[in-house]
Amino acid sequence: MKRMFRFAAIAVALVSALAMVGCGGEKKDDKAAAKEIRIGGIIDLSGPTSSVGGPYAEGVKAGVEYLNAQGGIAGMKIVFDLQDDAYNVQQGLTIYKKFAQDKVVAIQGYGTNVTEALMRSAAKDEITYFSASYSAHLTDPKTAPFNFFTSADYSTQVRAALKYFKENWKESRKPRLALLYPDHPYGLSPIQAAKDYAAELGFELVGEANVDLKAIDATTQLLPLKDKKPDYIWCGGTTPSTAVILKDAKKIGLKATFFTNIWGSDENLIKMAGDSSEGAFSLQAAAVYGQDVPGMKTILEISKNQPQMTHYIRGFVSMLAMGEGIRLAAAKGPVTGASIKAALEGMKDFDPMGLAPKVSFLPTDHRPSMSVFLYKITGGKLTFVTQENLERKAEWLGK
Repeated sequence: MKRMFRFAAIAVALVSALAMVGCGGEKKDDKAAAKEIRIGGIIDLSGPTSSVGGPYAEGVKAGVEYLNAQGGIAGMKIVFDLQDDAYNVQQGLTIYKKFAQDKVVAIQGYGTNVTEALMRSAAKDEITYFSASYSAHLTDPKTAPFNFFTSADYSTQVRAALKYFKENWKESRKPRLALLYPDHPYGLSPIQAAKDYAAELGFELVGEANVDLKAIDATTQLLPLKDKKPDYIWCGGTTPSTAVILKDAKKIGLKATFFTNIWGSDENLIKMAGDSSEGAFSLQAAAVYGQDVPGMKTILEISKNQPQMTHYIRGFVSMLAMGEGIRLAAAKGPVTGASIKAALEGMKDFDPMGLAPKVSFLPTDHRPSMSVFLYKITGGKLTFVTQENLERKAEWLGK
């Protein structure tokens, strides 16, 4: 009998020991998982905007590598899963569903079409969603509670340019304005804001037309404008379509000051449009490569002194801001999509190494900044002109 009790005791001890080993293994796995933070990426790498999506994605990746090289965020290594949506909504939805199943806490997104299609899903699943779509309505937490970005929105960009042009207008007559843009959510986003603010400032709207993102000719849209002699022409497409507009304008003798949003001109515009791009204004929310700002030393080191587009730097800034939100969330407790959102909404004047205007978010206002960088193509280079700062008007939120 005593021997049986001894065997039973030994068996219980063995089972307990095995159980403890099993528990120890689970804790080790949990501990390893706790040292990582998983972030998804949904960016156009092969579609119609991949010429700018690619550099932007590389900038985000560089931001991840930079943060990990600093020891990660609150001791957690960032695991970044970048996927190509090819600027296709259905493809973006499929990628998002996989990320949601994998329980990512945040996503670095990209285009307006996919971002808008995922806006409600991100809110429902409580996944913090940064984008490179800067549509104004994404800044209103009432309709897009989990959406953030680090650039002034498209409407703020066009308002900043109009303000600058009006303040520097020397003639007694009203300045004349024309608007060219693609019939696409991205292109349409700031048009009403442009019309309203132009009227408020005293511009005369003399024409508008659609120019497709894939346009190879714009003379049909430009010829009717020639007789109306606009002083300023807004190009609301991407770099390739802007290049077509500028070359065709020069060809038909249409003279005006052209200005574009953040995706409408970059370093490639000078290569694509040649001297037709001279004098065009570019609205940006990040420094250009090599510009004398504090964080440029880091960019030069990361890129090994290989010149990068301004979109790359903006992607880097987006990752820095997301990283700061994660750091603030980790300081208060577990890192989740909801805790990152809450942390971001308390973030004030975050300085992305001087590479972009300081970023602030409020629980009731996700506009990151009301500042816009104006560059002018001079001598075949993007030359910094000024930083235009607008008032944070409540009536502009989401519009």
